[in-house]
Amino acid sequence: MHTTDDLLRLMRQLRDPETGCPWDVRQTFATIAPYTLEEAYEVADAIEREDMDDLREELGDLLLQVVFHAQMAAEASLFDYAEVVDTLAQKLIRRHPHVFAGVRIDSDDDLHAEWEAAKQRERQDKVPSPDASALDGVTQALPALLRAQKLQKKAARVGFDWPEAEPVYAKITEEIDEVRDAVANGSVADQEEEVGDLLFAVVNLARHLGVDSETALRRANAKFERLFTDLEARLRAQGERVDAQSLDTLEQLWQAVKQAASKPPTR
Repeated sequence: MHTTDDLLRLMRQLRDPETGCPWDVRQTFATIAPYTLEEAYEVADAIEREDMDDLREELGDLLLQVVFHAQMAAEASLFDYAEVVDTLAQKLIRRHPHVFAGVRIDSDDDLHAEWEAAKQRERQDKVPSPDASALDGVTQALPALLRAQKLQKKAARVGFDWPEAEPVYAKITEEIDEVRDAVANGSVADQEEEVGDLLFAVVNLARHLGVDSETALRRANAKFERLFTDLEARLRAQGERVDAQSLDTLEQLWQAVKQAASKPPTR
């Protein structure tokens, strides 16, 4: 069975300017970054589908991204794979004093507080910029919903947040009204802005409810895809097409598909 050392050796061979793979040699941090994101999503997809064989393969593909970036960094004398591992191990030890340093944790609230305190200590150890913002550190490349969630969490840490979910419902209603106004005014730019504000408010509600908005929307996408393909299959069985149906017919069929999907499986 191959080991991590084998993987690192293979990556060095692939990146060898003389004997390596031309495609691998041409890559940079910037060109590989999209593949890193893609592989992370494919890991999440395998988990959603509960396909453990696929998960094993996708985790390997994600590990390859780490090895690839580390090899490019080593070539530039920035850091190497061993330093990546060491940095991670130190962080795990530092952020889990209740496991590695005998600190007593009595509740989930205490655990969360200790985790945040550890992260705060790490931030204090870094030299702050005079223009530092409480929102610093939220990666631009994140999916929009996930980034909105992280921005809101950062703002909440400095007190910019409602203490409970109830005011967020009113905010969502307010944003819906503003979308209607933008539509009535006919400005596409205003409509885009107000829809963005509405989405941001919905993410805020999800956060207050303890729901991960990115996961929720991904599951909603999967649910829609599942139901829509079922609708197509029903029409296909009757020799019909979706685009040949009236909206009323499609709505009735959609409700039937949803109802069937909600029934528990028969034994």
